[in-house]
Amino acid sequence: MSDSTKTPPAGGHEELKEYAGGWMTERKGTDAPAFLKLAFPIIGLFATGYLVVYMYGEVAHEDRGALVQKFNEVTQTSPTLMYAVAAMALVYVILLVSFVIRQFKEEE
Repeated sequence: MSDSTKTPPAGGHEELKEYAGGWMTERKGTDAPAFLKLAFPIIGLFATGYLVVYMYGEVAHEDRGALVQKFNEVTQTSPTLMYAVAAMALVYVILLVSFVIRQFKEEE
């Protein structure tokens, strides 16, 4: 069904913003759903936590833990680099949350 068949509101025409050559449209004054505003920071925090917890691999696993430890010794993993990447991911999550909160406050 085409969006062009929908009737505009009584006050006149709707202001639509088009993206991707008209494949996606947005009505003026609409906001992202609340579940998305909550899902993005949660996914980011879990990803950052996963990165920190499994930074050296699964060294405590009973079957392959010894192999992972030997691999880490040979490849000389850099904890500084991994913590820097995790810190950047955490900064991204903080910026994302602050952006969502700031956008929400501006609309009230």
